[in-house]
Amino acid sequence: MYIHFFKRVIDFLISLVGLFVLSPLFFIVLILLMINNNGRPFFFQNRPGKNEKIFKVIKFKTMNDKKDFQGNLLSDSERLTKVGNFVRKTSLDEIPQLINVIKGDMSIIGPRPLLPEYLTLYNNIQKKRHNVRPGITGWAQVNGRNAISWEKKFDFDVWYVENISFLIDLKIFFKTFSKVFKSEGINTKGEATTTKFLGNE
Repeated sequence: MYIHFFKRVIDFLISLVGLFVLSPLFFIVLILLMINNNGRPFFFQNRPGKNEKIFKVIKFKTMNDKKDFQGNLLSDSERLTKVGNFVRKTSLDEIPQLINVIKGDMSIIGPRPLLPEYLTLYNNIQKKRHNVRPGITGWAQVNGRNAISWEKKFDFDVWYVENISFLIDLKIFFKTFSKVFKSEGINTKGEATTTKFLGNE
């Protein structure tokens, strides 16, 4: 009953209240990023959701669009702005995803939505992460986030899918605040963001 009904109701209510409560902070970040990103504060990207259905995730844009002489985007570390770095460290870039939750694309808690190009790289076990709506935060995020290997992330994702419960979601919800406060696991070691998943060996 929780998985098929109450989880969605709770997601919807928390997202509505969250957007209302965070609206002053939302508009402050919006203005700062508009100034830093030439009037483009939001980042939209296709991501696979439940049953691999593609949707557009909404996040605050933390990197600019600077390119090299050949017209290629610079590395993440070179494009990550000072304001963007702060927004990432405090996880404020995730706030717009509450809109995705209200729309039904995402859940508050669930496996993070990754890139569509990864869909063909998962093994049959890892594909289970798409049996539920992706989340703003999840079991992998409170157990290492970007500081752990892709394989470990997927292990955590699949474990969550197979063990979803209200108590587990509650644990992840509150543990997320601790991780954000400590700024733990935001980046892969030596990287500005995280490395790409290249498939299973």
